[in-house]
Amino acid sequence: MSELTAFEERLSALIANLSPASRKKMAAEIAKKLRASQQQNIKAQRAPDGTPFAARKKHSIRAKKGRVKREMFAKLRTNKYMKAKGTSNDATVEFAGSVQRMARVHHYGLRDRPSKNAKDKDVQYDARLLLGMSSELQVDINELILSRISIS
Repeated sequence: MSELTAFEERLSALIANLSPASRKKMAAEIAKKLRASQQQNIKAQRAPDGTPFAARKKHSIRAKKGRVKREMFAKLRTNKYMKAKGTSNDATVEFAGSVQRMARVHHYGLRDRPSKNAKDKDVQYDARLLLGMSSELQVDINELILSRISIS
């Protein structure tokens, strides 16, 4: 473990030597890579660690017949709602605007009201991790950083 700490300290020192413009460009690339990875995970209906999302709740027998034809979070993974941003100090992927609340409720498994006129006042949602980093993604980002440093 101490070997990795020394590597990360050395890497952060090399990154600090880059110009702010090149750090910003590198952070933007990392943010785009992060967003693409998160979009793939959401499309595959799995958490960043590879476990599948919790299944949707079964409805009562008298409910509308047929299956749900849309996958969960289909619109949420679009670039309109999932924003990637890189500055000279950090790379972020976040949900924009009105979908932040819904994403937070599903990510942490909180209680929320599905709609204003819902019969059930509050519904407990299962936790479905929408954002996160896997070990493969960390390796890819480290390779991207090393290639960017070697170019400079």
